[in-house]
Amino acid sequence: MPKNSAIRSVLIIGSGPIVIGQACEFDYAGSQAARSIRDEGIEVSLINSNPATIMTDPINADHVYLLPLEKKSIVEILKKHQDMGRPIDAVLPTMGGQTALNLAIDCEKAGIWQKYGVKIIGVDIKAIETTEDREKFRLLMLQLGAGVCKGRTARSFLEGKEIAQEIGFPLVIRPSFTLGGTGGGFVNTPEEFDKALTHGLHASPVHEVLVEQSVMGWKEYELELLRDNNGNFIIICSIENFDPMGIHTGDSITVAPAMTLPDTLYQQMRDLAIRVMGGIGQFAGGCNIQFSVNPQTDDIIVIEVNPRVSRSSALASKATGYPIAKIAAKMAVGYNLDELINPITGTTSAFFEPAIDYVIVKVPRWNFDKFPGADRSLGLQMKSVGEAMGIGRNFQEALQKACQSLEIRRNGLGADGRELNDREALTKSLAHPSWNRLFHIYDAFKAGMSFRTIQQLTKIDPWFLHQIEELILLEREIQQYDLDDLPPELLRTAKQKGYADRQLAHLLQVKESKIYQYRQQHNIRRVFKCVDTCAAEFEAKTPYYYSTFNNQLPITQDRPEPVSDLPGNESIRSNRKKVVVLGSGPNRIGQGIEFDYSCVHGVLAAKEAGYETIMINCNPETVSTDPDIADKLYFEPVFWEHVHAIIMHEQPEGVIVQLGGQTALKMAEKLTRYGIKIIGTSWEALDLAEDRGHFSDMLRKLDIPYPKFGTVREAEAAIELSRELGFPLLVRPSYVLGGQSMKIVINEEELESHVMKILQDIPDNNILLDHFLENAIEAEADAICDGEDVYIIGIMEHIEPAGIHSGDSYAVLPPFDLSENVIRQIEEYTTKIAVALETKGLINIQFAIKNEQVYVIEANPRASRTVPFICKAYQEPYVNYATKVMLGDKKVKDFDFKPVKKGYAIKIPVFSFNKFPNVNKELGPEMKSTGEGIYFIDDLQDDFFQKVYSERNLYLSR
Repeated sequence: MPKNSAIRSVLIIGSGPIVIGQACEFDYAGSQAARSIRDEGIEVSLINSNPATIMTDPINADHVYLLPLEKKSIVEILKKHQDMGRPIDAVLPTMGGQTALNLAIDCEKAGIWQKYGVKIIGVDIKAIETTEDREKFRLLMLQLGAGVCKGRTARSFLEGKEIAQEIGFPLVIRPSFTLGGTGGGFVNTPEEFDKALTHGLHASPVHEVLVEQSVMGWKEYELELLRDNNGNFIIICSIENFDPMGIHTGDSITVAPAMTLPDTLYQQMRDLAIRVMGGIGQFAGGCNIQFSVNPQTDDIIVIEVNPRVSRSSALASKATGYPIAKIAAKMAVGYNLDELINPITGTTSAFFEPAIDYVIVKVPRWNFDKFPGADRSLGLQMKSVGEAMGIGRNFQEALQKACQSLEIRRNGLGADGRELNDREALTKSLAHPSWNRLFHIYDAFKAGMSFRTIQQLTKIDPWFLHQIEELILLEREIQQYDLDDLPPELLRTAKQKGYADRQLAHLLQVKESKIYQYRQQHNIRRVFKCVDTCAAEFEAKTPYYYSTFNNQLPITQDRPEPVSDLPGNESIRSNRKKVVVLGSGPNRIGQGIEFDYSCVHGVLAAKEAGYETIMINCNPETVSTDPDIADKLYFEPVFWEHVHAIIMHEQPEGVIVQLGGQTALKMAEKLTRYGIKIIGTSWEALDLAEDRGHFSDMLRKLDIPYPKFGTVREAEAAIELSRELGFPLLVRPSYVLGGQSMKIVINEEELESHVMKILQDIPDNNILLDHFLENAIEAEADAICDGEDVYIIGIMEHIEPAGIHSGDSYAVLPPFDLSENVIRQIEEYTTKIAVALETKGLINIQFAIKNEQVYVIEANPRASRTVPFICKAYQEPYVNYATKVMLGDKKVKDFDFKPVKKGYAIKIPVFSFNKFPNVNKELGPEMKSTGEGIYFIDDLQDDFFQKVYSERNLYLSR
């Protein structure tokens, strides 16, 4: 069936601010869907309250509504389009996670879609209700002949107790209609059960929970499917959880394709998936099914079905190169699979199952350090804030690359001298999983713990454990040699198993550069392979690459050839002028989706300026790693060895580091040292802004006030300095993002304790002590500078006093009660600092204001967290302009700035404290929010503003 000609205008519902359990994978899906539907000549409107995402950018849709995700906003949009004479015909709610679906269901129940003649596409509401209502789902599965856990739904405390008595312990509690496993958990005793049942009933919006038998320790698999209107199915890929049942799939290490799934079981799963999909409703689109397998009997049970684009869809899309959301959106407007072309090959049908000749490993990224006192154990409630993905020719290579991508000060899986040796602590960690269990499995093998003990404690499939054990055996063999007498074949084997030069340097006790030289000398080099969806059976049009050492290069003493000429290399270098954009790695608190927004706009601007664009990033959730954004995508760790290899191969004009947050900035010094040009502001200027001593010297010369400060490297010096500066003091390490380890201290005891903690966490780091300006107002300015001229794109005033991290503050654009005198000082200081730092591109400066005097707190010559917010509020593409300035393509005076200024825009911080119920919700200099919303008001009499302003001191802590 071709496109439905009755659909001329579609509304897409987004997922709102980023929270744990619903992150930027839905921004990626929504962006893909919007572009896919627009390509069909259909008008696209979208609603989402998240200003940080590329999804809410005008490049994606004809109409973008930055409104709260509630029924009132939907009615406002539908009415507006009717009045315009271009009514909305259909709504697509499957791209915005649970938030979008819940809103669509609310509107359906309220009769809103019916009233405005809007058809729901891409989903069957009854199917959603069946899969979300645990009891309905259980009964349907039994009817379809699919195995499920024994259990029933409880709508009251008494009913829950009766069910528990009937089934017996251990049990699992799963609340209906919640996201990221909220409110769920395992219980082993009647005492635990009472508390968990009460919590689950409250967490469910319909106050019902499924009480069922526990299958903890069973194996867990997922299948990602697409189905069209004719009932045609394709399996995009199988995903296996490295962790057994008991850990939320968003917190599990996952592997694609499944590694330990026999073909007979896989065929059973396929048949079950198709039967279940057919049984829950007739709709076209993406679907994710989770299965559990009893490792003793191979019995399969169905755990969960998501008849929509899910968290795993983004991973499956990046893993296979098959654009699930794009194809699902086409099917939602009427197409069938056999009528669509696979966008990767450009010639073959979309009605095919991807074949992959490599292995994908996804490792979640947690941020427990932001929540002191949080329960760090992993279970049914998701707690990770992001994820990194590694691609390799084998499991070990992909695993090491994923670990190198995490940015947790590790060089891969071990081999860096940071192992845990305490047997008791290891035993506890293996039995009670937390964020570092993967590393502790490696440590346990290294410490000599038996394979049998490790397997019994973790219940992880023996195949995976053997893979890690093999790494330890290889390391022991390598350590028997010096670099001079090391057999080249042995080093090549280590590289083929994903070891970084840095890890090998640690094992052989030499410098990293020595390993690099040894490799070049013996032709042990990486080649780049294409992700093509069809295991190289057809030519791919999409240049999407990963690196590998699993090649057939002969070990020689000859002069190395260019990578382009190496056998097995699939990334051919063009003669065009090129620019590399470094991405921001896995999402975490302090560095989220706003940097993905900046990277995407940077790539598009560089294309407009005539450059071939090369993106390097390892985050599967983002739009920047969509293969159709840059001219070339390298899905690789933003880790020096990988970045350097790509630059050596591609020979770009330079590298843009100021769009990818601290991840990319950290590369600036090494790039400069290796003679690789940084596009835009130089490393020297970036370093000057980070080096508090030199930066303050510069401010003094410019006659710009700043809080009294000093730099120390030990606790005793800190106490001496505190007597000179006076308490309270703001204490922080240098070169960190999101206020990491920042604290306000009020006496010598607190100061000594915090300095000791920083030195333990980040050894050899300068520690900054600033006199803290109490009861000061905080403001920040973002600007574009070309080295001479400066244009301030926006000044934001924080509602809370100074002391709460800017990422956690409500902020108002433009300022709401700063005097003209103060604004004049901010403008003057911003201009002076931007020019003095010879900024080329973006700069963000933060200020504290006390008694009409403006003090400079810090300057960041890079894209900031607030730039996307200002772009959306003022409706101007500032990152595009700034990138053209960085490239020297344009000067500031070449742009005709026309910001749309009407009323005020408020940045609303959004927290995920519900995942950490025992953590206090106080706010201070260390950032804790996971996302943000935007809210527009006409004037300061607005009720929302008045409420927030009245609570401005409520959460300030140290």
